[in-house]
Amino acid sequence: MADRILIIDDDESIRKVLGFMLEEAGYRVDKAASADEGTRAIAQHRPDLVLSDIKMPRKDGMELLGEIKAADPSLPVVILTAFGTVENAVDAMKRGASDYLTKPVSRDDLLRTVEKTLKLHRLEAENAELRSTIQERFRFESIVGLSPAITDLFGVLRKVAPTDATVLITGESGTGKELIAKAIHFNSPRRGARLVVLNCAAIPRDLLESELFGHVRGAFTGAIRNKPGKFELAHGGTIFLDEIGAMPVELQSK
Repeated sequence: MADRILIIDDDESIRKVLGFMLEEAGYRVDKAASADEGTRAIAQHRPDLVLSDIKMPRKDGMELLGEIKAADPSLPVVILTAFGTVENAVDAMKRGASDYLTKPVSRDDLLRTVEKTLKLHRLEAENAELRSTIQERFRFESIVGLSPAITDLFGVLRKVAPTDATVLITGESGTGKELIAKAIHFNSPRRGARLVVLNCAAIPRDLLESELFGHVRGAFTGAIRNKPGKFELAHGGTIFLDEIGAMPVELQSK
């Protein structure tokens, strides 16, 4: 089904022109002549994107933007602005607007901005759903086990996950050390950043330091470009050094 666009503008001619261009491109269009009418239309039609003028009588686009984002932070809003109020549009983006268009709006600019904003919105929704799925998968309760040892492990995980403490996970091969590392990460405040996994036993000794800390172009033969290390990639997130015992002792101390 085609995406639904809500146009909020007190100028009837603007509503008609933008509506025509969007409908011609295959979108479903609703229109509102004021901020209050727009609020009702959002509740009734649940649009996929809102095009809102920034200057309207009684309640302006900035106030409406705040109300929309308070009710549904994920609903994308593109601000319509006159040439002399671009600074206001930039301020609106800082407050949560996805983009802005300067009047008079060309067909190409309108469709390009709408398509880009909707695509980004879909990607963000898919990413949020994926993160939710991953987080559900790695809930502590999803780790199978009813023994006293597993119960004690859950207690330790709940204590360490909210912290930035370095955690040593021990156990035989195949007992789920990486699963525990992922559970800690996805139940921590760092879950929005990356989890980087490195199998230390699989990296040749002479390349391990470069893998961990990165290198700059020309640092050694074959270093044709800058390469960030795993610690840099994991900044703000979590790094799991699997089989760290296989790492040379001199590197372990670093």
